[in-house]
Amino acid sequence: MKRTITSMILIFIALSGFANNKVQQIFANPFMGMWGLDIEGGGAGWLNVHEDQGFLDAELLWIGGSVVPVANVYLLNENTLIVTRTNQVKRSVDRSHTITYTLEVRKIGDALEGTMSSPNRDGSGVSIKNFTGKRMPPMPDTPDLSKLKFEKPIKLFNGKDLSGWKLIDPKKANGFKVVDGTLMNDPVQPENGEHLSYGNIRTLQEFKDFNLKLEVNVPEGNNSGVYLRGLYEIQVVDSYGKELDSHNMGALYSRITPSEAAEKPAGEWQSFDITLVDRHVTVIFNGKKIIDNQPVLGPTGGAMSADVLSPGPIYLQGDHGNVAYRNIVLTPIK
Repeated sequence: MKRTITSMILIFIALSGFANNKVQQIFANPFMGMWGLDIEGGGAGWLNVHEDQGFLDAELLWIGGSVVPVANVYLLNENTLIVTRTNQVKRSVDRSHTITYTLEVRKIGDALEGTMSSPNRDGSGVSIKNFTGKRMPPMPDTPDLSKLKFEKPIKLFNGKDLSGWKLIDPKKANGFKVVDGTLMNDPVQPENGEHLSYGNIRTLQEFKDFNLKLEVNVPEGNNSGVYLRGLYEIQVVDSYGKELDSHNMGALYSRITPSEAAEKPAGEWQSFDITLVDRHVTVIFNGKKIIDNQPVLGPTGGAMSADVLSPGPIYLQGDHGNVAYRNIVLTPIK
């Protein structure tokens, strides 16, 4: 009898453990991990859902700007995640509003679909954007850069005209022109006060992994960016003398902060030597290695898509400020 009771207790404990495991599997958060987002109307995003100190947390990139912590994230039910982010909008000298953006994210098989809703700027209604998402592919191992083999270098800018380049959005104005053998962006606004929207330019060719060398000249207070495969922005900005930050010259925008400040004063020519391979980036800026073979976890603000495995173009920001480029040479990696 004792043996029977003991056996029954052991079976009960085993079944209880099995049941608990099944409950945990059923109610495990299916949104955990990193997701690339494709947003209706164009633009890319990135969502990272994880736990921090036992609490659900997340970071979000939505079309432009930086990767930022969300205001709140919670499971509405086992197939729906709610994410909110906030932004302060200045209405007047002494008045500002906190705008809340709400993502309702649904798990459909192995993919995501959802909506981003926010109030219109004039408070008259709600703006809604649809999006889909795919889980980010696993990050490859850190590549051995000493074993890379290169193909023939490609001169992306001929110093004479814009052959090999085009506007990403043909409806916008092109501020890029060739001046004294340099590719200069000069987004001048008309004197009549009507705002002119300038666009970014991209190479006609698309690339996978490569080394990119170029020189850039940034006047005081100006800003631009070099996008690798249309996904990852290497920041170009006048940040001479500033504290280290992921938004400074040479940073992988809002993702990787340079290990040291290597900027020259505004108005001087500066050199980049950038290697992108297996979703790892190395940046040598003015002869100093400021990013050393670091993994890139996802796209940066302004990315053309969230597909980190597809080839893409080099693109240059033209909507920010005055900047000049020269000696742009890309060498594909075999």
